[in-house]
Amino acid sequence: MPLAKTTHVAARTTRTPEEWLNKVEPSLKTKGTFKLFLGYAPGVGKTFNMLSESIRRRERGEDIVIGVIETHGRPRTAELAAELEQVPRRTLEYKGVAFSEMDLEAILRRKPEIVLVDELAHTNIEGSLNSKRYQDVMALLDANIDVLSTMNVQHIESVSPTIQSVTGVDIRETVPDWVIQRADEIVMADLTPEALQTRMRRGDIYPVERAEAALANFFRRGNLIALRELALQHVTKAVDRTLTAYMDAKQIEANWAIRERVVVCISENRESQALIARGAKVAEGLGGELFVLHVEVERTRKAADESSLAANLQYARGCNAQIFILPGENVAESAAAFVRDKHITQIVFGRSAVRGWRQYLYYWSIQHFLRESPNVDVHIVTQHRPTK
Repeated sequence: MPLAKTTHVAARTTRTPEEWLNKVEPSLKTKGTFKLFLGYAPGVGKTFNMLSESIRRRERGEDIVIGVIETHGRPRTAELAAELEQVPRRTLEYKGVAFSEMDLEAILRRKPEIVLVDELAHTNIEGSLNSKRYQDVMALLDANIDVLSTMNVQHIESVSPTIQSVTGVDIRETVPDWVIQRADEIVMADLTPEALQTRMRRGDIYPVERAEAALANFFRRGNLIALRELALQHVTKAVDRTLTAYMDAKQIEANWAIRERVVVCISENRESQALIARGAKVAEGLGGELFVLHVEVERTRKAADESSLAANLQYARGCNAQIFILPGENVAESAAAFVRDKHITQIVFGRSAVRGWRQYLYYWSIQHFLRESPNVDVHIVTQHRPTK
């Protein structure tokens, strides 16, 4: 059976100083390390890759056990699982039927260095300690046990509605995004859609008699292409979060951002919505992230201004922007600090059609920003007030 191609990325947004210390001094760890094997469909090799890595690590002397593995009747996966110690599952009865679940308490008593927990999105049978398997994983991490786990991209909470609309398949089990962001490392198990369909026809994923029905539904080529793209996008974001965390930890101010990050500076004026639309278009065209920044300068604000600002922020949410409202005495300095902190690559300012001293103040502010900020592309958009 061909091995799935794997892409290794770290996937953490931020780490505390204690967590960075844990990376350097493993003996001082206070929480387990979470590694997630992510796929875009059944059969791409998530569990196989996880087991293969676990066997290599055991041969290096690491204490590793299986908490739960679902082989789905795949002989090669079952062969690999048989090479590792398995903590016996717990049997629970529900509505007169016996079910086996991962025994969280037994694993905590055994206290291995590393535990394998397959199918992170699984819902536990009633009577289990936790209702969801990802909650079991969090308990293991809190007990300073490293966890290797698997899941498909369609089970990520924020992604599942899109996948339901693409595939027409109802996604019943999801994992909150914060759980994925808690992962210290993400490994993407990747096969081309064509290779995955070949595996399906050979009976490597489901029995051969089920293959044609699966290929005509969930495993249609168009579905697989879309699912793979969503998984790759998620991994790309994880890489960018990891780079940002590294730069923050090393206090690197130079802009190393791999993905474009576009911020739009707005005020209370309704014309700001046109700026947000321009910034959203730039971010979409570059495949980047969109931020909206409003600097709160202390002054008396009218009720009408409050209403306009609220409308602008609502518009920004509709454009899927990340919104930041920061206090500051000087808009230029606050914007420059934001660009440094968030590793922004492009910034959008508005310019009203003003004359005289107001125009001078505007140009002074732009020059002040350029002196204070690192290298960043600046877009200045003229805002025309609508004529009455």
